[in-house]
Amino acid sequence: MRSVLTKPAVQQFSKFAVVGIISFAVDWALLVALTEFLHVDYLVSTSISFIVSVALNYALSMKYVFTHRDDMSRKREFTIFAILSAIGLGLTDVLMFVGVTVLNIAYQLTKVLATFCVTWYNFFTRKKFLSTTE
Repeated sequence: MRSVLTKPAVQQFSKFAVVGIISFAVDWALLVALTEFLHVDYLVSTSISFIVSVALNYALSMKYVFTHRDDMSRKREFTIFAILSAIGLGLTDVLMFVGVTVLNIAYQLTKVLATFCVTWYNFFTRKKFLSTTE
């Protein structure tokens, strides 16, 4: 059984983390701007900011993190990415609802916790379904 923590996997996750930090900064800024300045409900703001950050994350991830699979068209690749991201959005929204509405935790802290959880889901599912094995 091959270890998941090989040097290439660690390097790939490091690139994924940098792309994630950039995407999170966009996600966070948009979430706070929509919620605080435009008074949009935190769940609606969460969804909008997540979708914008996913588009950025897709572009950066496919350019710098994951190797395109030759056996998959770009259309299919994006479709899989979109489906995986929609699941990630669902997980984020559930975690946000539970954290903010049920547990009464500030939406900003809940967003950080939700992002941490969903990041692991994103990395492993994208690696499995979108990247060639190296």
